[in-house]
Amino acid sequence: MDFGKQEFEARCATCHGKDGKGYDWLADFLIDGPPDLTQLSKNNGGVLPISRIYQSLWEGTVPIHGRSNMPVWGPEYQYEAYQIYPSDPYFGDIYAESRILLLLEYISRLQAK
Repeated sequence: MDFGKQEFEARCATCHGKDGKGYDWLADFLIDGPPDLTQLSKNNGGVLPISRIYQSLWEGTVPIHGRSNMPVWGPEYQYEAYQIYPSDPYFGDIYAESRILLLLEYISRLQAK
């Protein structure tokens, strides 16, 4: 199983496309189209801007996405975690960070060579 790919297809592909190149059906409803995620390293001097991507996934506010059409995944994942295991106050952060790291790892594999 490719959990990063599975998470990307469930959460990101409706805007960024399954190939990450920046277009799928939901993109038509955005003010600014989603970026081509396969070019993030190329557009950053050959280095994947992991901390900016992480922040964008967690908060949805980083200019890597232009105006903020980006969902705020951190709190969304924390809420999901609470639904799964409400009695552990730390589980939400661990769950959210794990999901975001899965997405980051998959996005790193999408980078154009």
